[in-house]
Amino acid sequence: MTDSDITPAEIVDRCQTIMAHAWMVRTFVKHSDEAEDFPELMHLARAVFDTARALETRVDDPAAYLKMLTKKIGKLRAAAEQFRQDAPAASAHTNFQQAVISMDACVDALTRLLHIATTIATDRPV
Repeated sequence: MTDSDITPAEIVDRCQTIMAHAWMVRTFVKHSDEAEDFPELMHLARAVFDTARALETRVDDPAAYLKMLTKKIGKLRAAAEQFRQDAPAASAHTNFQQAVISMDACVDALTRLLHIATTIATDRPV
C-alpha cells in the first residue's frame, strides 16, 4: 500500500497507534521521581494528555479527527521540543534519553500523516 492508497480512517488508526506511544512516554514522565524536582517535565505530560483527549472523541470521524490533530500538533511539537531541552537537566538516564527520541518520533510521524492526509484530500474528498 502506498501513501496515496491510504484512507482517512487508516490514517486515524495509525495516528492512534502513535498516540499510544506518546501516552506511554507521558506515563513514564508523570510517574518519574524526577518530575517532582523538575515540574517543567509535566508540560509534556499535559500536552500529550490534552491531545489524546481531544482526539479520542473523534476517532469515528476522520475529517474531525484530522482537523483537531492539525489544531493540536503545534502544542504537542512545542512540548516535545521543550522536553528535549528539559529532560537532560532532569536526568542523564537512558530512559529519559529514549523518551526524548520517542516523543520526537511521535511528533514527526503525526506530522507526516497529516501531510499525507492533506495530500490525499486534494485528490479525493475526506
